[in-house]
Amino acid sequence: MTLRLHRFALSGHAHRAELFLALLGLKAELVDVDLRGGEHKQPAFLAMNSFGQVPVLEDGDTVISDSNAILVYLASRYDKDRRWLPVDPAQAAQVQRWLSVAAGQLASGPAAARMVTLFKAPLDHDRAKAIAAQLFAVLEQHLAQQAFLVGNAPTIADVALYSYTAHAPEGGVSLQPWPHIRAWLARIEALPGFVPMPKTAMAA
Repeated sequence: MTLRLHRFALSGHAHRAELFLALLGLKAELVDVDLRGGEHKQPAFLAMNSFGQVPVLEDGDTVISDSNAILVYLASRYDKDRRWLPVDPAQAAQVQRWLSVAAGQLASGPAAARMVTLFKAPLDHDRAKAIAAQLFAVLEQHLAQQAFLVGNAPTIADVALYSYTAHAPEGGVSLQPWPHIRAWLARIEALPGFVPMPKTAMAA
């Protein structure tokens, strides 16, 4: 069956799905969605995701929307050893905790700040940068104690938080104060199969 990922190249949500496909060694057709032209609000796309958001993954007749849901699906379907989504209840709960952070503080912090600077989104830039600083302070302390977010091996938690953290400078959020976060980003970038998200002129 053919895997197809509907994406927008500069979306961190889409990149986390694209990155995880690559880390799993899965080949997928990348289908670029014209967000500026409103393609994501047309009936054909809304039939796949009624919220009109990228990414959307097609795996044969199975259609999965929401980036974190795609990570869970791919880990459950294709990672037979369950390295990326542990079966141990305590570790699985920790992964879910970070997926919630990705949908919460990461989205309203670094991702929102980047939306302001890159796409002129009508959001409170100062508030987004403040949320990012609070999140990074927690991440820095956590990563000072271990190599990855859940133990000493990467999981989908790391994939979920990578893209918008790595591209935080595009939103005016510096990574210079956070050496342990920068070291964690480098560890992810060194993983076999890693693919980067395109940088913009705002990157610093």
